[in-house]
Amino acid sequence: MSGIKVIAVASGKGGVGKTNVAVNLAVQLSRGGKKVLLLDADLGLANVDILLNLKPKLNLADVLAGTCDIKDIIVEGPGGVFLIPAASGSKNMAELAHAQHAGIVMALSELDQQFDVMIVDTAAGVSDSVVTFSKASHHVAVVCSDEPTSMADAYALIKVLRKEAGITRFKVVRNMVTNEVQARAGYRRLVAAAEHFLDVHLEYAGFIPKDELLPKSVARQQCVSELYPSAPSSKAFHKLAETVESWEMPDGPRGHIEFFVDRMAGEQAGAAL
Repeated sequence: MSGIKVIAVASGKGGVGKTNVAVNLAVQLSRGGKKVLLLDADLGLANVDILLNLKPKLNLADVLAGTCDIKDIIVEGPGGVFLIPAASGSKNMAELAHAQHAGIVMALSELDQQFDVMIVDTAAGVSDSVVTFSKASHHVAVVCSDEPTSMADAYALIKVLRKEAGITRFKVVRNMVTNEVQARAGYRRLVAAAEHFLDVHLEYAGFIPKDELLPKSVARQQCVSELYPSAPSSKAFHKLAETVESWEMPDGPRGHIEFFVDRMAGEQAGAAL
């Protein structure tokens, strides 16, 4: 089935490079010929626009205030990626009710622009927004480093999403690791715990190596895939994008609030005619 593939990028804790993964994945998918929409879903502590050196005049706070439509806040960023910015330093945005999170999900269905992929950069942790946006996505990519706290928090995130959102399948992206041997070893540890105790299925999506050029690009407010395309991390993001392209879409609406569900239902009805 055709449609907009939606991938939530989540992490159990901050500081594991989740936003870098989301941004560089979006850029690499765009380079591969996809029209990509990047949603900054860290609603009260947004930083995608800062990472990309963008200065949007409007953001999701304006949409929720009713002063503009969601199409009015989209800005084009590096690599041809389109961004829906959120607010930064807004306590009110960080404490939205579930109905308001659901409203953002439904508002996106009103977009008349045709996108191939949407990457959702969720907030770190296990807030209601993370649960809502993850449940509304087709795939959830959990980003974790090799620090014991990161692994423990990744497990906690998976546990919450399994219990609160009924999500049973997760992709695992290992970030800031030395090599693939280390990446897969950590993945196997997570699998051993999660699949045994939580009744979920984890799939290895790939790894991003430690790379001194990545923090240098962040300091310059550019994504490493654009600034240093030959860097080890850039090559790894390219490989991750190729993997993401192989992830299949669901057969149809799944019976709950999800991104672009109206469009998916329409396509399904059209195919049946």
